[in-house]
Amino acid sequence: MAEYLIFFNQQWVGDHTEEWFRGRGPLGMAVVDEMKAAGVYVFAGGLEEEPEKAFSADTTSGTLMITDGPYVETKEFLGGFTVVDVADDEAARLWAGKIAEACGWPQEVRRFKPRPPSSS
Repeated sequence: MAEYLIFFNQQWVGDHTEEWFRGRGPLGMAVVDEMKAAGVYVFAGGLEEEPEKAFSADTTSGTLMITDGPYVETKEFLGGFTVVDVADDEAARLWAGKIAEACGWPQEVRRFKPRPPSSS
């Protein structure tokens, strides 16, 4: 089994009516319920849309700096994500497709790097 991140950038969502969004919620929850029943669900959630509610942590200067908001250069930002634990790329594609159909916008999929063995 391997963990995969299925995610979307908020800018991929597009402009839709409130009614359209309300209609998508039950479809998305049905996919989450299906993932749970299949035993592949790890976590899923949407993120706050307002960039001013974000903050960043940066130690590249040698000192920890916490700043409000995302990086200024950022034109796209993460809108939400799902983590699944599935057998292979084919299974990850299947779940990404179900999520994309339920949400109505594209999803990107990335496999997490294998975890190093613990030393305990």
